[in-house]
Amino acid sequence: MPAQNSPSVQAVERAFDILEVIARSGGECSLSDISDQTSMALSTIHRLLRTLISIGHVRQLPNRRYALGPRLIRLGEVANRQLGALAAPVLHSLVEELSESASLAVLDGDMVIYTGQVPSPHTMRTTTEVGRRVNLHNSGVGKAVLAVLDDPRIARLVTQAGLPAPTPNTLTSLSSVFAEVERIREQGYAVDDQEQELGVRCFAMSVPGAPTPMAIGVSGPVPRVDDAFAQRVVPALRRATETISSALIGGRDTP
Repeated sequence: MPAQNSPSVQAVERAFDILEVIARSGGECSLSDISDQTSMALSTIHRLLRTLISIGHVRQLPNRRYALGPRLIRLGEVANRQLGALAAPVLHSLVEELSESASLAVLDGDMVIYTGQVPSPHTMRTTTEVGRRVNLHNSGVGKAVLAVLDDPRIARLVTQAGLPAPTPNTLTSLSSVFAEVERIREQGYAVDDQEQELGVRCFAMSVPGAPTPMAIGVSGPVPRVDDAFAQRVVPALRRATETISSALIGGRDTP
């Protein structure tokens, strides 16, 4: 096995650094963006980009910007399935404890995508299709993810996605989004209070230390998901996110 500081290992690390920069930028970025966010020389960036383009992991757009390539789609799909399988027991436990639907969502460009979901046993319940993408500013899981990002990235992603308002309760300005983010950071969890759909409330919490920002949410009809429910769901979410975090961090250990 090569030493950790060998040229081959360093090249792999730098290639992934480039992919991460493109992903953080919402899926596409400029050469200057990569240069600004890494410590690599331009000649190194050019060389690695040529390699990534040749194998389909990056593509160059007509405007000379760089985007994630089609070869990553299958990797992402498989990773999402694996993450969903890892989270399934945790989501099932939440549903057994709280009797409301539980879901896991991961940052995907300028939105979040649901990668796991377990429905409530109630006839009247909320359901979320795995693979569905929702906005960051009007979903519980989206707002929980926003709260772990730095402010410039929040502004960039929200501005890029826009602020559609599906209900009268939806946040409609960047300043209101930042005020909400500060509230979430202080209290440790997010609430979608009929902001994505009238009659539905969701409590959500980010997974600490996750390699990709992600959150777990528990949602249901407003009459059941009330103030009393909040007293139960917050500690349950904390246990669930810590369990997922431990599994993900453990998975990054190398033998």
